[in-house]
Amino acid sequence: MRAVSAVVGALAVTAVGFAPGAAADERSKQWYLGPMQAEQMWKVSTGKGVKVAVIDSGVNADTPALKGQVLTDEVPKSVAYRATDDYTGHGTTMAELIAGTGAGGGLQGLAPGAKIVPYRVEFEDLKGGAAEKRKTPEPVEAIRAAADTDAKIINMSFGSEGPSSKEEAAIKYAASKGKLLIAGVGNDGAKHGDTILYPAAFPYVVGVASSDKSGTVSKFSSSGGYVDFAAPGQDFPGWCDATFRAYCDDVKGTSSATAIASASAALIWSAHPDWTVNQVTRALVDTAGRSWPKNKPSTYLGYGAVRPRLVLENPHYDPGPANVDPLAKENGGDLLAKSASAPSSSASSAPTPSQAPNNASAAATSAAGSSSASSSDSDSGGGNTLWIVLGAAAVVVVGGVGVALTRARRTS
Repeated sequence: MRAVSAVVGALAVTAVGFAPGAAADERSKQWYLGPMQAEQMWKVSTGKGVKVAVIDSGVNADTPALKGQVLTDEVPKSVAYRATDDYTGHGTTMAELIAGTGAGGGLQGLAPGAKIVPYRVEFEDLKGGAAEKRKTPEPVEAIRAAADTDAKIINMSFGSEGPSSKEEAAIKYAASKGKLLIAGVGNDGAKHGDTILYPAAFPYVVGVASSDKSGTVSKFSSSGGYVDFAAPGQDFPGWCDATFRAYCDDVKGTSSATAIASASAALIWSAHPDWTVNQVTRALVDTAGRSWPKNKPSTYLGYGAVRPRLVLENPHYDPGPANVDPLAKENGGDLLAKSASAPSSSASSAPTPSQAPNNASAAATSAAGSSSASSSDSDSGGGNTLWIVLGAAAVVVVGGVGVALTRARRTS
């Protein structure tokens, strides 16, 4: 088995928060919920009817925030005999960021109406010897299994530096089934900058970078031609370990950004259950926060910051053709054009003008605060990147000069 690392979304513990049910409310520390106008979006869509496959270290379905949110029984029979118990707390954090209810003072998911289907795979820190390994499938098996279900989104907060032909084949198989594949680009930005992590670097996978609450792309967030979007990825709580006694106050990793991007897609797909993966992806691209041309995605931010609000507030948004892949050029083919995903009819209906969030463009523009130039950081492979996370534009600043760093296209 190829070594898979959970470091894509490793929990960087700097302080310990309260356990669920204690005095602290972890939701109050999730700084991005306000700028993203979560409360307004939930008037239109909560992600209801959308299932998200979380391929990770497992998911603890018994945390207060996840009770009733995890569909353990829907794991396919091919991997159903395997354990889904979380052995690090990482997968449970991802699940809560996507679909947590906030109950008991726990994490509030951005798409609390969505459901989680957990797939436990082996990371480097799996303990328990051969017995646990037998219960823990490889990512390739989990990806293929999830592809054969009605889960619309596959969240992959893991990565490895070396490409695997078997994993690439599994990714293409899932893409052919109309799944939206989302993965973290990696946390090696401060060290290597453009280190490519898979599966984010594979065609047909949406690669997500991380930002902090000041609007700056995280220093640890990897950059390169495989970055498609950015989302909040640090300075909010997550589970510390598999004991589930307390949250840690600081989560750092593109894993968390991946989960928020998956939740954003779930909100859109729930509001528009008849859309295909191509249309949901196009909506994310069209509405992403950026200040450069859409056809010149940046090395750090890709197409910009995810902003599902702009899709939900516009009942007249045109998602374009169902069978045309908006990322066909970088994906290197028309595989998604051939996919015929039929979204679940149980999803909520499309938004109406009366339901749409307030169109507060001024508030959106300043949602993450004003931007300012930062000094160049030679270790980041191109300087510190500062941008408006959730507002009307995203700006890359390198050495005080705003530019859109065009990326090279990934190839299969």
